[in-house]
Amino acid sequence: QVQVVESGGDSVQSGGSLRLSCVVSGYTVDSICVGWFRQAPGSDREGVAAVKDEGYETYGDSVKGRFTISRDSAKNTVYLQMNSLQPEDTATYYCAADPRNDMCTLLLHAGAGFRYWGRGTQVTVSP
Repeated sequence: QVQVVESGGDSVQSGGSLRLSCVVSGYTVDSICVGWFRQAPGSDREGVAAVKDEGYETYGDSVKGRFTISRDSAKNTVYLQMNSLQPEDTATYYCAADPRNDMCTLLLHAGAGFRYWGRGTQVTVSP
């Protein structure tokens, strides 16, 4: 059974940093595509970042240069380091996993389609 569990959400001030964690069970994180998404109230879900099996990373335009995705194979965990946070980054952040590495970039930018999803973790950035 595949499970995806996020953690690390918090409330921070503008300009601050947070690191989100995503633990995957049922697959090794270096064999699949793992992505981060976010959804603010009243907005569509947005793809933030993803990493596929060989390590290729892809990012949404709104977070390039500020967010970094990484993984620790020993802990079977994928991280999202978020720097220079702004109020518009406020959202529920979701981690998702999918064994279809060839679909990784497409699904990230579509904001949907990943096979396995976590329940989300809240990030709130105050001015």
